[in-house]
Amino acid sequence: MECDKCPSEAVMHAAYSGLHMCEEHFCASVEKRVRSRVREDNLLPDDATVEDPETWVIGLSGGKDSVVLTQILHDTFAKDPRVELIALSIHEGIDEYRDKSLEACEELTDDLDVRHETVSYAEEFGVEMDDVVEEDPNNMAACAYCGVFRRDILSTYAEEFGADKLLTGHNLDDEAETALMNFFEGDIRKMSQQFDSSIGPFEGADASRTRGESDDFIPRAKPLRDIPEKEVALYAHLQDLPAHMTECPHADEAFRGEVQELLYELEERHPGTRHSIMSGYEELAGLASAEYRDGTPDLDECDNCGSPTTGEFCRKCDLLETLEAV
Repeated sequence: MECDKCPSEAVMHAAYSGLHMCEEHFCASVEKRVRSRVREDNLLPDDATVEDPETWVIGLSGGKDSVVLTQILHDTFAKDPRVELIALSIHEGIDEYRDKSLEACEELTDDLDVRHETVSYAEEFGVEMDDVVEEDPNNMAACAYCGVFRRDILSTYAEEFGADKLLTGHNLDDEAETALMNFFEGDIRKMSQQFDSSIGPFEGADASRTRGESDDFIPRAKPLRDIPEKEVALYAHLQDLPAHMTECPHADEAFRGEVQELLYELEERHPGTRHSIMSGYEELAGLASAEYRDGTPDLDECDNCGSPTTGEFCRKCDLLETLEAV
């Protein structure tokens, strides 16, 4: 099958658009969509200057998504003195798995000459995920612990590095799954919080609604959220990027897995479902944000670590306390 844009052989068919694309035009399409998202969300504000550049911390796990995000952002902004990129990797203490993915992180950042920092759960919290999974005093999935710990480290070190924004490699499938989960749970407030924390456009964007500002957290952004997961993987393969493709051995999110399977079946039967879900979800989340923003409770500081929290202790410290009690 020929590419729809040139006589070259097509390497992929996007059922949701009907396009067949060769390697060159496919890679250019991915890059264009990421850069369009950066522009539409106003990640780089007009007041960024050489004297006062934006610092973006990228959560780099070594998986395909974060590797592709780092590569495209580097290619886009490497010669732009208004942007400084810092890659932040986390070693959760998962035997062999994380060691191999960190090798991919180091190879990539060495090739790109991007500053790379690595932090571990062992250094920060005195725990490793292999031990957490074995002890599991709260009878929770491994991802429930890990998600809390990862978010804490990303936020803490993004602030330490003076980040203006924290960027993560969530793709279209990830975001559509999260949207459906929030719909099914009926959690409108969580939709509002997600809009303000990670998917809403920044002030100055040409959009009907922009996210609310907060002094409590470094704002997050997801420049890959328009790109389907399989296209991210194909881009990583075609560009020969050092991505670690193996799934975490502790990955076990039952509800997300069910939603993922449902979404896959819907997309197979009705191409474009993921895009439609996100289009409607972002609009609804923006409306929810406007409704809930004034009623958002003020955050206090955790009595133990100082992190923002609505209670006496933050969720991370609560979990660590139960682990210490085992």
